Amino acid sequence: MYIDSHCHIDFPELMSDLPALLDNMKANQVTHALAISVDVSDWSRIKQIIEAHPNIYSSVGTHPDYPDVHEPTVDELVSMLAHPKVIATGETGLDYYRLEGDLEWQRARFRNHIRAANITNKPLIIHTRNAQDDTIRLMSEENARDVGGVMHCFTETKEVAQAALDQNFYISFSGIVSFKNAKTVHDCAQYVPLDRILIETDSPYLAPVPHRGKTNQPAWVMHVAERIAEIKGLSVEEVGRVTTENFKRCFKVDF
Repeated sequence: MYIDSHCHIDFPELMSDLPALLDNMKANQVTHALAISVDVSDWSRIKQIIEAHPNIYSSVGTHPDYPDVHEPTVDELVSMLAHPKVIATGETGLDYYRLEGDLEWQRARFRNHIRAANITNKPLIIHTRNAQDDTIRLMSEENARDVGGVMHCFTETKEVAQAALDQNFYISFSGIVSFKNAKTVHDCAQYVPLDRILIETDSPYLAPVPHRGKTNQPAWVMHVAERIAEIKGLSVEEVGRVTTENFKRCFKVDF
């Protein structure tokens, strides 16, 4: 039993054949998936999916890479987060890789998401790229530890992982952990305790080996579990069992 803790099934690449995607999940023992919001303006599209499919949950938020979109206020986020099948806040965070110049708007957006998460008790899904120090600093300043959450698609160092763990966050690994040369990610997968790990696809991106280069899908999260099992010297069944329990605990759900 596996759970894909981060996917974008409302994106066209996956929405084009949603029934087949769900069938593939079932065939590969992927029982649930968390569909991640990247722009609150698209919330109605995700809302239709989660209301039609009992095993799909969602988040609400606007990604830090999106500069020219509606800027959600704390009150707007709180209102959307009230939906019973919305179990997380985000995808939010900081990304200094793709964008340059004055990025104070990114930091303000991140703060608003953390504040909404704490009001609603809906854990955070945090994206960070080339912004580790500011990400951890803002998490601390805004008391993100009070609600917790997950550092998604983790590619940072063990030191950053520990700083996140210290703030009550889980570490989520994507298909990158299956890539041969991803030594930093392998080291972190070894370092982070199993009871603080989540697994994800970030589909339609980052397909794991043996599907690398293809359009990713939630069914393939099992390959992420397989690689973590290899790194930690455990059975894949144990990794699936524990990461499923971690997901339930992190996002305060039971099924």
